[in-house]
Amino acid sequence: MDFKEKIRIIEDFPVEGISFKDITTLIGNGPVFRTLIDNMADKLRGQNIDYIAGPEARGFIFGVPLAYALGVGFIPIRKRGKLPAETVAITYDLEYGSDTLEIHKDSFEKGARIALVDDLLATGGTISACARLIELAGGEIASVDFIIELTGLKGRDKLDGYSVESVVQYEF
Repeated sequence: MDFKEKIRIIEDFPVEGISFKDITTLIGNGPVFRTLIDNMADKLRGQNIDYIAGPEARGFIFGVPLAYALGVGFIPIRKRGKLPAETVAITYDLEYGSDTLEIHKDSFEKGARIALVDDLLATGGTISACARLIELAGGEIASVDFIIELTGLKGRDKLDGYSVESVVQYEF
């Protein structure tokens, strides 16, 4: 299936010059969404994945059904202050400032194999921080998977050393 056909493009949103990739048309179509998750699960089977992890909020959209399809747990990666129990945190730089991501300290066992899932790979800053956070907590990144990759932004460069997959690619 050509999933690219199922993603709506909205030009000049949210500002002029941006070509927004709208996944609501993909996730709103039950059979297409199921096929996408099934295809992603098929690629991860046999990699001894113990958990799926995803950053809020769109990483949850794809990560939870993928974890269900694989029969593994899901680890939510949240912004600081959103998780109620003891956490492990990482602060990383943004274009203008910094941000902090957290996971529960007891999210997984040391050495667990974790696939990171998110909707979009752009510059790679957030997802590389997610990978470092998982490793800081004692996990191993088995795979980093996206629905969309904006190849012109070279986010894959920040994920050197990881197995990176994307379902569809756009220049920008």
